[in-house]
Amino acid sequence: MTTFYTKFFIAFAIFLCSYSAYSQNDFTAFFEPSFAVNHKVNGNYKVNFSTVARNYVYRDDEFEFTTRQFQFVHFSTYSFNSNHSLSGGIMYRFRENFEDSSNELRLTQQYNYAYRPTIVRFGHRFRSEQRITTNNTVHRFRYRFTIDLPLSGEKLDIGEPYFVANAESLLSIAKADSPQIDQRFTSQIGWQWTKSLKFQTGLEYRFENYNQTTQEILFILTSVVLKI
Repeated sequence: MTTFYTKFFIAFAIFLCSYSAYSQNDFTAFFEPSFAVNHKVNGNYKVNFSTVARNYVYRDDEFEFTTRQFQFVHFSTYSFNSNHSLSGGIMYRFRENFEDSSNELRLTQQYNYAYRPTIVRFGHRFRSEQRITTNNTVHRFRYRFTIDLPLSGEKLDIGEPYFVANAESLLSIAKADSPQIDQRFTSQIGWQWTKSLKFQTGLEYRFENYNQTTQEILFILTSVVLKI
């Protein structure tokens, strides 16, 4: 099973890179590393803190490495049981320091439902967001469907890999602008290094504003998650 999903991930990466070679001139690629810390306060309540850096690696038909933004994120999650949870989050994105664009304050409300009928876990996530900048406030609504599974055996053990894939649709509404619809596809492979530390890497392909003028964006993702 590990070999199958590793080959699937490589094929997915080759497909995205090949597809982008024939895309429009507004194709952009980013490298986005992140670091997160999770802490379980009690049996139902946990908190998450993370930092994310977004860096250009390709734009305007040229390769480069330039930082676009840096952000801090906090989420608080209350779980009703192993399947249902509610979360609230706040994020501050620093962009003025790196390019001619406004910083952003983002508030997030989230409901998540996950279940595992077999070794595969299925997840449904619903989010609403308020993206507040100097000039505008955008209300965004998101739905994401996710699958994840261990790649060795029926459950994830220490030192073993796992596979995660999701598809997400987004609708953004602002008073002065036309509604914007986005679509995202993500595929990642992770490793549970220790009981409290895991690493993930993969690709995400976005079709932004495809109901008007589509912009295609590739993300190269890496993340380290520490549980304390």
